[in-house]
Amino acid sequence: MKTREIIEIAARVCREKKAEDIIALDMRGLSSIADYFFICSAESTRQVKAIVDEIEEELKKAGDRASRIEGLPEARWVVMDYGVILIHVFLAETRAYYSLETLWGDAPRTLTSGEDNAA
Repeated sequence: MKTREIIEIAARVCREKKAEDIIALDMRGLSSIADYFFICSAESTRQVKAIVDEIEEELKKAGDRASRIEGLPEARWVVMDYGVILIHVFLAETRAYYSLETLWGDAPRTLTSGEDNAA
């Protein structure tokens, strides 16, 4: 599955599940960990789990599986590893604390179709 397709599916799920501050960071040339970071926020651990479960299900239907999912039991910061893209689903207060967007401030933000906030 292409990276752009993964981003589009994750963004659609996040919008449906009422996630906030949805962005994708282009990490190519900045990190050897992944080509893209996809980041969103949720207001509760229940919402974090719902978003993660739905992203996992939709990407599985599309033929892709995460090689690893970390942080689900606590659901404050869940990382889903899809190889070239890491999907980060944060509890809003945890996202503010770690501020990946600031840490990786040089990374260009990419847009996803149908998104009403700049990414």
